[in-house]
Amino acid sequence: MQKTASPKTYRVKSFGCQMNVYDGERMAEMLAEKGITEAPEGEDADLVVLNTCHIREKAAEKVYSDIGRLTKGKTQKKAPMIAVAGCVAQAEGEEIMARAPAVSMVVGPQAYHRLPGMIDDAVAGKRSTDTDMPADAKFAALPKRRKSAPSAFLTIQEGCDKFCTYCVVPYTRGAEISRPYSALVDEAKKLVEAGAKEITLLGQNVSAWTGEDDRGRKLGMAGLIRELAKDPDLKRIRYTTSHPADMDDELIDTHGEVGKLMPYLHLPVQSGNDRVLKAMNRSHTAESYLRLLERFRAARPDLALSGDFIVGFPGETDAEFEDTLKVVDQVRYAQAYSFKYSPRPGTPAATMENQIEPQVMDERLQRLQAALRRDQQAFNEASIGKTCEVLVERRGKLDGQWLGKSPWLQSVHFTGDAEIGDLIEVKLIQAGQNSLAGEIVA
Repeated sequence: MQKTASPKTYRVKSFGCQMNVYDGERMAEMLAEKGITEAPEGEDADLVVLNTCHIREKAAEKVYSDIGRLTKGKTQKKAPMIAVAGCVAQAEGEEIMARAPAVSMVVGPQAYHRLPGMIDDAVAGKRSTDTDMPADAKFAALPKRRKSAPSAFLTIQEGCDKFCTYCVVPYTRGAEISRPYSALVDEAKKLVEAGAKEITLLGQNVSAWTGEDDRGRKLGMAGLIRELAKDPDLKRIRYTTSHPADMDDELIDTHGEVGKLMPYLHLPVQSGNDRVLKAMNRSHTAESYLRLLERFRAARPDLALSGDFIVGFPGETDAEFEDTLKVVDQVRYAQAYSFKYSPRPGTPAATMENQIEPQVMDERLQRLQAALRRDQQAFNEASIGKTCEVLVERRGKLDGQWLGKSPWLQSVHFTGDAEIGDLIEVKLIQAGQNSLAGEIVA
């Protein structure tokens, strides 16, 4: 690799989960600290960071497609410096370096704080790979938060110890690690000072967070939420993603007692059949999951529920899939995410017998998504006539139109006098599948 000019502009392209979005924002902050500015919209960047996700099928192939698009028809002088980050980088680091000579650096999700030094190496003509997993060191090395959107992400926990048989997260993000309480309180304060009105606490298994406060008292996530809620300038708190095994009584109580904790819960179930759940290495049953949701709804009756589903897990029968539809019918999700099972290399499910035919998975997914769309539409329609605060996040396409989120995480659009970051009292007047129309309450 030849020496090259130091990049003056960058673009970070993040795929997948909200934690990747958070990581992408932090990488952008580091690049800005290094004096590299974000490339203007529509212009080529000198440095492109592909912040990848390994959850879905063919994730690695999509990375190579992106690399090809960035380099097609360009000489080495004109092509951007390319960094591959995220979970695909963690899983396939050396393979990427061998297969894609255009890539200057590969950095895993726990090592991206070393990105500035890797850029210096690339300028000097050296390609590098870093897939170490010292999560605490990463967070300590990241710059202070200096700007924020009205709704901001805050990673409080990384990694997972659950080892669901379909999931690569324990292998790409490592074991569960909780960030220190003081660091989280400090970062939350900086986000609020930088303009955040709402903070979403993030983790692969966010409700597993534990820590000690400044007096040495042991806390779970409920205690952290209560502490953050004391900031008068922080108006809303959310969290995602949780595992049913880590939802304790204190967290349930928090939903009923802390007004700033929004009435929204994302709690993946994955399947409604107990045999399939056991094969997935999920520790809950369909019944225990439903009872848990009942307890949350008792604490906060207006709670909007969201979940994750996998259809076509190896060996899933038609009757077992019907059990999943029964869970959907009982819960009536306000939102949900559903996917066809895709084998991830290195996971136990990838080598299980009775892999399901693609056309069977397609048909099941269509049926599941039809039921989920039905319930999302019904939830939105039931919101008509309600008055709520909407956090304004951006301008709409029409003159005077604004877009934001309701307390139940619904997209709401309205016209009138507002600014980005405002909390506006809005009456919900019309419901669609994915959004609602509102009007400002005089």
